[in-house]
Amino acid sequence: MSASTLTFIGGGNMARSLIAGLIRQGTAPAHIHVAEPVTALREQLTADFGVKTYASATEAAAQGAVWVLAVKPQVLRDVCASLTALARSQQPLVLSIAAGITSTQLERWLGGNPAVVRAMPNTPALLGAGVTGLFATAGVSEAQRRQADAVLASAGRTVWIDDEARMDAVTAVSGSGPAYVFLLAEAMEAAAIAQGLPADAARTLVVQTLLGASRMLDESGEAPVELRRRVTSPNGTTQAAIESFQADGFEAIVARAIDAATRRGQALSAAND
Repeated sequence: MSASTLTFIGGGNMARSLIAGLIRQGTAPAHIHVAEPVTALREQLTADFGVKTYASATEAAAQGAVWVLAVKPQVLRDVCASLTALARSQQPLVLSIAAGITSTQLERWLGGNPAVVRAMPNTPALLGAGVTGLFATAGVSEAQRRQADAVLASAGRTVWIDDEARMDAVTAVSGSGPAYVFLLAEAMEAAAIAQGLPADAARTLVVQTLLGASRMLDESGEAPVELRRRVTSPNGTTQAAIESFQADGFEAIVARAIDAATRRGQALSAAND
């Protein structure tokens, strides 16, 4: 990304994680501009990363060939309205990380048929361990796809989605997914304490179990069903737990949860239209 200038519209946690990753991978701070209305956040961004900050979105956007829209979905329409003239004159690559806002909405709000890439990162991006689903409109060139990929790959892995209608499912699986893991950890920790384990021991056992299992999924290359089969001895303790999960409809619970999150994403898009 060192050959391009980037403007982040919004300087919150996700923007900070992307900026940190980009600088870590060699992007010069002088090539990164950030619009952030909160003075304290602007000062912190400059102190931490050496990037140029602005109170005005239009002033910041005038500096960048790539715009990263990193504001809340509820305010994005108004932000885009303030950038319409610049979008038409500069023809930037517009990279949006706002959940539930479609490329059609962004094109309409910005005007001038901009090149738009939708992205759905998740919170582990704050540690450089995230994953991001990406969708590009027809007006996005191959070079611009590579630019978008480079921005989000600074915070973890990327997955390109060909059908934008599936971006709500991406949000439901990976965008919201960390919270599902945290809920599982919360429940396991409470159950461990109920079985008599000390709280500190329960916490360590749960965290390291989830961390180790995730590493096995990532590094082994095996399917989850195969890894589960290998650790489930016939008539053993693991089988007893799995049978209890399945008797309570574990798979159906997960499927309903993913579906509920997907439908909420679709509703967010409609609400902000």
